[in-house]
Amino acid sequence: MTRDRRGTRARVQLAAVAVAVLFLVIGVLGFVPGITTGYDDLTFAGHTSEARLLGLFQISVLHNALHLLFGLAGLVLARRIAGARIFLAGGGALYLGLCLYGLYVKFAGTEHGGANFIPLNGADNLLHLLLGLGMLALGLLLSNRMGTGGRLDNPIDRP
Repeated sequence: MTRDRRGTRARVQLAAVAVAVLFLVIGVLGFVPGITTGYDDLTFAGHTSEARLLGLFQISVLHNALHLLFGLAGLVLARRIAGARIFLAGGGALYLGLCLYGLYVKFAGTEHGGANFIPLNGADNLLHLLLGLGMLALGLLLSNRMGTGGRLDNPIDRP
């Protein structure tokens, strides 16, 4: 990880690691019977999976695998400040898009059709909205120099 002069990591990197670990934990918990209700109804993909993480969030093997891959990507990207920003801001935008997709699936009447391949339900949509907003805010607002009195940017036309 990139460290500043005092040997501490940038806050954006720490936030990226925390979010990445959260995704890894969510991905693993999706495979734990008891934490995942209806575990026997867990399918690889699609709306037919009746398994629910914490009894709320409709999941599938694909859904859990995506959480695990996203968490691993976050850990790799968090090694550098720019990567941490990309993971948080880009991932936040991705999750906002996933929320919009989930709303489309719900309101287009295809919630029980092939378009709902991840699968997504109302609780997932709300969680994706909150994750998207939170990650986007962390990626855009956390700065390595914030609060130090230093500049937040280094424009190319100024030293």
